[in-house]
Amino acid sequence: MAAGNSSAILRSSVPADVPVLFQLIQAKAEFDQQSHTFTGNAGSLSEHLFGLRPYAEAIIAEHADQVVGFALFFYNYSTFLTKPGIYIEDLFIFPEYRQKGIGKAILTYLAQQAVIRNCGRLEWTVAIWNEPAINFYQHLGASVLPDWRICRVAGDSLPNLASQT
Repeated sequence: MAAGNSSAILRSSVPADVPVLFQLIQAKAEFDQQSHTFTGNAGSLSEHLFGLRPYAEAIIAEHADQVVGFALFFYNYSTFLTKPGIYIEDLFIFPEYRQKGIGKAILTYLAQQAVIRNCGRLEWTVAIWNEPAINFYQHLGASVLPDWRICRVAGDSLPNLASQT
């Protein structure tokens, strides 16, 4: 699929994309200054995207036959709407390809998928320090919810919570 005004092509990922997707995810972790939390591996990514029980999907953005970005997403559910939604876990475009319409094309594509799949909303998070992204998302019509914060239990805290009685 051509990406709106950009010269990028968007496509669903395939198993052969796992190595480049993994590199993009590493680049996203570095951009977010979260490399110290990065513990994933390509094998697990492959299993969760293309295994017997896929947990997520990914789309690839290509420009001039080169992969320049991606979005990884999955279903969530709104009890308030009693409908599924699409949650974008990661959206990343290499810095040199930003402001070329690729991000808008990815979000437009995912919004189209949400409509086609009868979802009630499309959601994602943005770091509070990433003002350019916040401005971009708001320009596209997204609301940045001031009253909600992400809560996360991970690492050693997860089995610790699981073992509480």
